[in-house]
Amino acid sequence: MSLTSPMSTTPPPVEIDTAPNPKVAVILLHGLGADANDFVPLVPELPLASGTAVRFVFPNAPDMAVTANNGYVMRAWYDIRSFESIDHQVDEAGIDASCATVRQLIAAQNARGIPTSNIFLAGFSQGGAMTYSAGLTHPEALAGLIVMSGYLPSRAFIESRLAPANRATPVFAAHGSYDDILPIQLGETARDFARAQGNTVEWHAYPMPHSVCGEEVAALRTWLDARVKTLV
Repeated sequence: MSLTSPMSTTPPPVEIDTAPNPKVAVILLHGLGADANDFVPLVPELPLASGTAVRFVFPNAPDMAVTANNGYVMRAWYDIRSFESIDHQVDEAGIDASCATVRQLIAAQNARGIPTSNIFLAGFSQGGAMTYSAGLTHPEALAGLIVMSGYLPSRAFIESRLAPANRATPVFAAHGSYDDILPIQLGETARDFARAQGNTVEWHAYPMPHSVCGEEVAALRTWLDARVKTLV
């Protein structure tokens, strides 16, 4: 793996419509070192009982040198300076830049006829951290936030930018009790923070490592279906 930045630009998002003319979108942010294709297999696992058409959008993070990985270049939403204190020594400039990217992704769906109120922001791991960061600070109300094995990368960053529009936005959050990459305590802290802002958080803990399990997907499908029924 190269230690120098590649010359290529960030590829466009992968998009999958479950049926023609979707009126609901889910923007799902991948984890550190993954890419837009990482969660594409999740789409057929989330059929909605209502049959509502959904557009799944899987963006790519930019390539950057990640300090905690010896400076190796990989896809990341922001630099991680230390895995030992992942919510300290924070790259707030990187988080801010990725929040701007998320706003652009939302605006792109708005331009295609899907209002922000019908858009769910989702993510796994570092993508989940961005879901909290971008979702709780977005100026327009989102349909919901979906956080899988995520955490708060910078509480101060979010607190200084909290958007009243998303203080009541529902949150689905799940974490593995055996997660040795991001201990479940980080997920619990993020959960409690969101609840303190006024968000209703449906929390699930599963006996799994840093991953996603079938029970989690089933719970997410039920939660998502219930939310979508209130939108269409």
